[in-house]
Amino acid sequence: MEKRELSACLENLVVFENLRADPLVSSLAALYAVDPGNAKAGYAALCAVARALYPFGDDLTARVFSLARDDENLLIKKVASQEKIEKAISDRAIFELNVLAEAASFSSETLREYYRIALPVPEWRAEKQDFYALYMDSARNAAKKGYGIFAAHRVFSISESGALVPVNNPDPQRLSELYGYEAERRDILSNTKALLRGLPANNVLLYGDAGTGKSSTVKAIANEFAPDGLRLIQVEKSLLHCIPALLDNLAENPLKFVIFIDDLSFATCDRDFTALKTVLEGSVAARAKNTVVYATSNRRHLLRETFADRRGDELHLNDTMQESFSLSARFGLTVTFEKPGKADYLTLVKSLAAQYGLAQDMTVLQREAEAFALMGGGRSPRLAKQFIEYKLTVLDAGSC
Repeated sequence: MEKRELSACLENLVVFENLRADPLVSSLAALYAVDPGNAKAGYAALCAVARALYPFGDDLTARVFSLARDDENLLIKKVASQEKIEKAISDRAIFELNVLAEAASFSSETLREYYRIALPVPEWRAEKQDFYALYMDSARNAAKKGYGIFAAHRVFSISESGALVPVNNPDPQRLSELYGYEAERRDILSNTKALLRGLPANNVLLYGDAGTGKSSTVKAIANEFAPDGLRLIQVEKSLLHCIPALLDNLAENPLKFVIFIDDLSFATCDRDFTALKTVLEGSVAARAKNTVVYATSNRRHLLRETFADRRGDELHLNDTMQESFSLSARFGLTVTFEKPGKADYLTLVKSLAAQYGLAQDMTVLQREAEAFALMGGGRSPRLAKQFIEYKLTVLDAGSC
């Protein structure tokens, strides 16, 4: 294909239309529109391609293919959901993948000669590959690997407008790093595995004292099962009204999702309270089978209540109170994380000391850990970890 034809095809992608706005693809289109032998324009266009490529490495072919592979488009949605792909769409997709493959096959040295550039040009690697074969091989695993932003990221948050925002540096917490509460985690693990298998799964309320590992459990489970197609979406309390629309957008996705609400409680029966209640209770729309809500709270009753609330001046006060108390009951599974007793706390300290490689007389260490907990407001896994990290800091400072 002639370079100008290649440029026109890149500027008019249909199935992969999202790539038209990508800086690398648009810079390649601009490069191939330059007349052969136009050294000045060719040099500027080559530098523009390098600027778009270098943040991702120097392999042009690999980068362009990754853009096509991770694009969220009609083709990948049909493949992932095992829908029939119309011949016109299939033919166009094959053509465009061949166009992208050819556009990514020219090395910078080859293009330097084509445009007769005398100056040294930015270098990159490139080779001819069968993008269609590679793409379809990757697409067959979309149910676990995902597509679009779900292929590139495993943890997300929600913006004020309700849009999904990838978390670039998610908490790397692993289940192997958590000690104690095995029975509690077992219930949540079983529920998560049911979700991944496509079986009925419950919304879960993780209730209990602060610092007992509720949030860490959810994050660790999300990390554990990310390779199996699980994604975590954290929603702030002020944005719970965005959940219904979010569930609609996720309903047809082949992946499984945990909507994570941390430290859940309400001051009043506001719109976020009502939105969450609707999601948990169900509405006229069927509940999405690929999504569950995991929420943590230090309060068994999720709506804060004062003595004035109990006295109240509403005619049907009992009905209002029952409404506020019943939200937690709408979670199909409630798992309680209680503060550990002394023996469990000291066992946890011992396990963490071994994990962090802290070599110290255990009797002394446990005595200091108990004193640390008393000063910190009580025993908890969080306090145990903070104590071990404190000891490591002290020892490190003493060795300087």
